[in-house]
Amino acid sequence: MTGRMPEDSGPRADALRELTERHGHRGGLLPAALERARTGTAEGPDAWAPRVAEAAGLPAAAGLGPATFFADLAAPHGERHVRVCTATACFAARGGKHTAEVEQALGVVAGTVDETGSTSLQAVHCLGYCYAGPAALDGTLPRTGPDLADQLGGRTEPRAPGIPVADTTGAPVLLAGIAGGHPAWEVWRAAVAGLRPEDVREETAVSGLRGRGGAGFPVADKWAAAAGKPDTVVVANGDEGDPGSYADRLLMEEDPERVLTGLALACFACGARHGTVLVRSEYPRAVARLSRAVERATEAGDLAASVETAGPSPFVEIVEGAGSYVAGEETALIARLEGARGCARPRPPYPTDHGLWDTPTVVNNVETLAAVPWIVAHGGAPYARRGVPDETGTKLVCLSERFARPGAYEVELGTSVDEIVTRFGGGLKDGRELVALQIGGPLGGFLVRHALDVPLTTAALAAQGAALGHAGMVAFDAETDPYELLRHIWDFAADESCGACSPCRVGTRRGRELAQDRRGPGETYERLARLMGEASLCAFGRRVPAAVRSLARAYGPTLQGWDR
Repeated sequence: MTGRMPEDSGPRADALRELTERHGHRGGLLPAALERARTGTAEGPDAWAPRVAEAAGLPAAAGLGPATFFADLAAPHGERHVRVCTATACFAARGGKHTAEVEQALGVVAGTVDETGSTSLQAVHCLGYCYAGPAALDGTLPRTGPDLADQLGGRTEPRAPGIPVADTTGAPVLLAGIAGGHPAWEVWRAAVAGLRPEDVREETAVSGLRGRGGAGFPVADKWAAAAGKPDTVVVANGDEGDPGSYADRLLMEEDPERVLTGLALACFACGARHGTVLVRSEYPRAVARLSRAVERATEAGDLAASVETAGPSPFVEIVEGAGSYVAGEETALIARLEGARGCARPRPPYPTDHGLWDTPTVVNNVETLAAVPWIVAHGGAPYARRGVPDETGTKLVCLSERFARPGAYEVELGTSVDEIVTRFGGGLKDGRELVALQIGGPLGGFLVRHALDVPLTTAALAAQGAALGHAGMVAFDAETDPYELLRHIWDFAADESCGACSPCRVGTRRGRELAQDRRGPGETYERLARLMGEASLCAFGRRVPAAVRSLARAYGPTLQGWDR
């Protein structure tokens, strides 16, 4: 396989664009039409999704596919719709007990609507309030804290604190717009006036900046792969779904201009006239803040009003997600933007050759793009002097609610995990003892308390069986039942598997079944783990057994058999 599409890919792309324009679901508008149809009804997708597809001149499957795949569309909705977080940090905060408490307070079981049709409850994986959990969204209004059920039941005052942030470097990069620094759009205007696209790519290459979404691919290399190709699109991936991480939410809500400037600079470096920001539906405030920032930048002339009028200044649109963890993977994200199920696709071909609607597409994580304005303003070399030689720069590390000082900290890569936990996080609250630390989300891994003297780098964490990922850190104390945590990990994996490949689709469900038995998984699991690790289509299925293995190592003999 050469990685090239057949020669008729041009006509195919034209046909897809024509279909898009004809039926009005360019930029994810089909999911938006499905969202409108679902709003205000407690009926399932079977009742309304085919009608949406028919109105667009498409087969019923075109509507039923995404409507039954994405959690926000498939979940029943009452007049009052509450989303309760069941992700890892909120699980750790109350041992998972808060879900039953919320169900009792609202008089409705998660995944259903009450008898009057007025209130519905949806269990979701991560709302980005990991520092103050457990959490819920009441419509678009956040609620957080150990008395979550009382807040939702109207018995106590609602609250949702902002994200605590701190810079530990002395000269923030990612927090520059929050802690003070160059106004982002001034960097953009100076770049367009005095630099060439290749200058931006070169400074980024010198900086050593790598993707902050988990894969760690060199950013300049990805830009170079798409540079100069016609119809290139740059997508800012704001679909931050890793439980324990809220760095992207912080940046999109508190410094949307820096995120948009980074996206504009990426478009400039690639020669792209069109940029898209995909934001999780679980982040309604980020959607609103970014939308207003786009309007202001368009009025100021920093962004174009349309693709047709775009030049050095790109046209940028904001698209809202629909509830899927795996749709944050770049090929699944592209499928979602095309109006399909958010399933991963095999590579090659790579998105930089054939991506959104078959056009060259660059996907960069929000935190990655937020670093670009600083690099362009100060130069790649000063950025490269931070961190360690092979992994340069800074990283936002998010600490969960169990820490004495939870919040987002900007640190240099290579900083000791132990220093982050003890010095910055202050250890655990109320003097509790740390038993295990999850780092990098559900696909990351677990470290035991006495093994935290490891640098915060991809390579060092991999050597410990963990992964950097988004660098969210979720702490677990002695009150957490390791078997309940094991079941929680498998529940997440089974719920969020996109189902595109059998090893992951079947394997995650079989893993969940095995996790119900405290006697140990036996030889069946060893074969299952090997199959998932070697044959799954994307990193989700391949990483789940490794994450479980690291959990078993952290808890020792208690989870014997799961360390295979």
